[in-house]
Amino acid sequence: MLTRIISGAVGVVILAAVLFFHDTIVLPIAVAVMIAIMLYELLRAVKMEKCIPVLAASEVCGISVPFLYNMLYYWESIPKMDADIRTRNIEGAVPLVAFVVVLFSAFVIFLTWLRNHKTIRYEQVFFVLAVTVLVPQAMSTIVRIDRMYEKEGLFLLIMALCGAWIADTGAYFTGVALGKHKLCPEISPKKTIEGFIGGIVTTGLVYAAAFSVYEGEFDIAKVLFTFFLGAVCAVIGTIGDLSASMVKRQIGFKDYGKIMPGHGGLMDRFDSVLFVLPTFYAFLVLSDLMDFAII
Repeated sequence: MLTRIISGAVGVVILAAVLFFHDTIVLPIAVAVMIAIMLYELLRAVKMEKCIPVLAASEVCGISVPFLYNMLYYWESIPKMDADIRTRNIEGAVPLVAFVVVLFSAFVIFLTWLRNHKTIRYEQVFFVLAVTVLVPQAMSTIVRIDRMYEKEGLFLLIMALCGAWIADTGAYFTGVALGKHKLCPEISPKKTIEGFIGGIVTTGLVYAAAFSVYEGEFDIAKVLFTFFLGAVCAVIGTIGDLSASMVKRQIGFKDYGKIMPGHGGLMDRFDSVLFVLPTFYAFLVLSDLMDFAII
């Protein structure tokens, strides 16, 4: 227990330091490091971490994504640049480069598969391809959320991360106090339906309160919207957590890694975050399109 507490405290300190320097290059560097570690843990889960060409292709693809998104928002923030030139040259170039990187990585992975088709199975190949796309895009949403808003970016980023972690906390305490009915006993024996509902309600209430306090006003429409946003994030986060647990059970792993003693690997800590971050970002974009600013 002491090891788990110390490890968790160190993780919180590192996270706080990264968030303190969120408006610098530190953020995309930190995200790139997390992506690199998470991809290694996932490739290790399917015994592909020792296949250097596949590992290198996956890592290069993953590490490049947060820097590409950071570049996109960096150029957009330069006021002297002509808007047409920025839109045509920058906004079009970044997605194109990202596509080329993914395509090249996939080419290397398939070529390696062809050369080692007797030892590499198709399940391994398509798992690697899936995580190579999912993990970098999901985790790089950290950069996108932070850079979307000049003043509110840090607050929104914290709320996006809390969308997964608050749900876990609320579900844990509700489950301990009221839990009787198992949610998915074969995948996660400790999760209960009561805890699941408690996590949803807790996240919704925290979101509604946090956004209201940050805004300094009580707007019933925003309260309802943010409560709904928190509830959705809690549901999505639970699905992410269960999905990662299902993979571990099917491959016979207890933890994805050992980088955080007592907690496992980064994938064990960020499995729900992988699903919550894109969901939160989608809600932000949707609210802007609907001309309904939640902040």
